[in-house]
Amino acid sequence: MLVVDDEDDIRELLDMTLSRMGLDADCAANVAEARRLLAERTYELCLTDMRLPDGDGLELVRFIGEQCRDLPVAVITAHGSMENAVSALKAGAFDYVPKPVSLEQLRALVKSVLNLPSRDAGRTEAAERTLLGESQAIRQARSMIEKVARSQAPVYISGESGSGKELAARLIHELGARRGQAFVAVNCGAIPENLMESEFFGYRKGAFTGADNDREGFFQAAHGGTLFLDEVADLPLTMQVKLLRAIQEKRVRKVGAPAEDPVDVRIISATHQNLKALVAAGRFRQDLFYRLDVIELNMPSLHECREDIPLLAESILARLAREAGLPLPRLTGAALKALGEYPFPGNVRELENILERTLALIGGSEIGVEDLHLAPLAHMESGVAAPAEAGASLQDHLDRVEKQAILEALQKTRFNRTAAAKLLGVTFRSLRYRMERLGLNE
Repeated sequence: MLVVDDEDDIRELLDMTLSRMGLDADCAANVAEARRLLAERTYELCLTDMRLPDGDGLELVRFIGEQCRDLPVAVITAHGSMENAVSALKAGAFDYVPKPVSLEQLRALVKSVLNLPSRDAGRTEAAERTLLGESQAIRQARSMIEKVARSQAPVYISGESGSGKELAARLIHELGARRGQAFVAVNCGAIPENLMESEFFGYRKGAFTGADNDREGFFQAAHGGTLFLDEVADLPLTMQVKLLRAIQEKRVRKVGAPAEDPVDVRIISATHQNLKALVAAGRFRQDLFYRLDVIELNMPSLHECREDIPLLAESILARLAREAGLPLPRLTGAALKALGEYPFPGNVRELENILERTLALIGGSEIGVEDLHLAPLAHMESGVAAPAEAGASLQDHLDRVEKQAILEALQKTRFNRTAAAKLLGVTFRSLRYRMERLGLNE
């Protein structure tokens, strides 16, 4: 290990801590000395302070990124100076440790570095479990996933609903240093506001009525691993403040607890909404956005990589048939052509739903265009609902449109009715009434 700090006592503390972990450390007091050591030896981790007599840690981060690409570098930042930490992460730092240095956090960081897979091993795993497709957009996404997996920086995944944001988050986790620990996925839009703090941070016995036992929250469950915050734009402003503190301090306080506990999690967040627009509208905190959007990964929509649709369709169909214990039907050329021309507003999730429905309904060994039951292209592309069937009343047509909207909202929220009601802009009671009237509760 290479330790770079101009304070003798800090260097001695870090050297002693690493030694107790069975690791050797070289120490440097400035940037020039660090560069000399980097030219002479190979290291597994560089740990540097941000303020040095002849430069700063950010300069060293950039130098290592250019000259020693396989060397992870972590920075030590002054308490409350998250701007420096974020700047270092954006420049390519593996992670950061706030001052005063917590030895527990330092040990966790070092263990994460030592657990990093080699680049060749990472590529092998990526080949076995990755995003399918050979379009330029998918290749760029795959490359970005492999790159950010070797860091601990927060990642913000943008993209339309159904474009594979959670799959990307899981791949980042599985190809990184935390792959042997928990991956905890949370749908922020599905948690009632009054339960958010206890769900995220846990609670102590007796903290409130019904708290009969101590309970861990999402942060504790993901300790050592990755916490994936899906639909993070749905967090209320009060919860955004608490999340910001947890990310900055790497500590959380259970509801009813007198003190904070350290947590070691990597944050990956995602939403189909435009976070920058929400920040401009005052609905999302700019400082939290700045912490979450250290590295941005955009997942392409399916219409951006149409050439991949045949490969995706056949792969998804093979998996669905295997899971259902059914023989694998063949997609005709005409069916593949129709899928390739379909706009897929629901992206890969919609493609999977179409194929799952088709597999359940077909009677033969071949899937034709008529078996897919695709919506008319003209109506899909124009965004206008299909006209009512001949002879149908206006009420029948309105019921059909309302039913379709509710089903789409339920699919997007994985059939969480509270979240679906929020997405549709109605109350939970109203949604329940409408579902009963339309026969959707069956």
